[in-house]
Amino acid sequence: MRRISPMILSCVIVGTAAPLHAQLVPAFPPVVERLPDAIDRTVAGTLDRVEPVATAARTLIVDRTRRLRDLVSTQSSTLEFDADGDPAVRGELMIVDATPDVMRRATEAGFTLIGEERIDGLDIVYTRLATPRGMKLARAEKRLRAIAGDAAVSADQLHFQSGASAPTSILALAGQPAPPRPAASIGMIDAGVARHPTLSGPIEQRGFAGAPRPSDHGTAIASLLVGGPPMRSPAAGSRLFVADVYGGSPAGGNAAAIARALGWLSAQRVPVVTISLVGPRNPLLERVVRAAQARGMMIVAAVGNDGPAAPPAYPASYDGVIAVTGVDGRNRALIEAGRALHLDFAAPGADMRAADGRGGMGTVRGTSFAAPLVAASLLAHYPSPDPARRDAAYRALAREAADLGVKGPDKLYGQGLICGACRVR
Repeated sequence: MRRISPMILSCVIVGTAAPLHAQLVPAFPPVVERLPDAIDRTVAGTLDRVEPVATAARTLIVDRTRRLRDLVSTQSSTLEFDADGDPAVRGELMIVDATPDVMRRATEAGFTLIGEERIDGLDIVYTRLATPRGMKLARAEKRLRAIAGDAAVSADQLHFQSGASAPTSILALAGQPAPPRPAASIGMIDAGVARHPTLSGPIEQRGFAGAPRPSDHGTAIASLLVGGPPMRSPAAGSRLFVADVYGGSPAGGNAAAIARALGWLSAQRVPVVTISLVGPRNPLLERVVRAAQARGMMIVAAVGNDGPAAPPAYPASYDGVIAVTGVDGRNRALIEAGRALHLDFAAPGADMRAADGRGGMGTVRGTSFAAPLVAASLLAHYPSPDPARRDAAYRALAREAADLGVKGPDKLYGQGLICGACRVR
């Protein structure tokens, strides 16, 4: 029998229960019939008879599938599954770089123009189309792709974080006047941020799915990103720009909302942005990420908590995005950590506390909470957007990383652990 390393065995015995803010809402509904074989190949085949790991991975995927089906079922007037089985805005498709001929043929096929929309700050235009009457989104998407040729077609898929917002009647939206010349700015794309004693710096919030709405998850991310005592953020007190892509909308977290949020943050010249959301690859959002990077933005994203058998998470998997995983209080990789096409860093993501939406502190667990610690650490090396300095800033951050696991960069911890002393217990 193959020997199991102590590091891997330690991951097996980590509990998978999700406390208050854990980012366990799934992003990729798999084909149920293929689950056992896929997980056995990905997990059990790698760890050789370590049944607890395989069981945990199966549970994550099955739970994710069930939750997404329940979501689409309960919000059927707003959501439906796209051609890849991902939840998306009902009855709408997006197309980038459509020629007049493509639009003519789409109209002849029964698609209706909703309108052209511009991503302010990045000068990207896309077209939104209504699907033919009576046609399901998945079938309409396949038909439009056949018509579109080289033009990029997609549904407006949802991206997820977990930890439901507390009732808005309890929460007040954070926001303080900005100083004339703030030392540095940093951004986050998530849900809204509530007032909290740890958040004394200037905060500006904008909604991209209705008015900003304060939440536990967003407030926790903000406290890890810029919070003062008892938080230990390297970017404490920095000016914070919050893009709320959820609001009160059942279709919140969609790709178009995240794209518009990136445009706004780019227009504000925010150098570093953290995103603790996961979803499928989307051509419009990928285009917007590239455009924001070209203007100097560095994007940090969590790999999600759907387990090692899940497909790669986005936006963490887009080229140039800094992908972050989480570790527990003993610097062991979280057993529920998802994966990306590349992995850059690890940071604390469990056995820790962060701000909640009611002025207190709550226990958090998940890669959601590792990403802001990496972003806050990066800001010290990258205080203003400058495409020529992106690589140097990344290398400087990598020099701070504490090597974990096998010597050198690896697929479990990336370049190593960032901000290990930032955990508040």
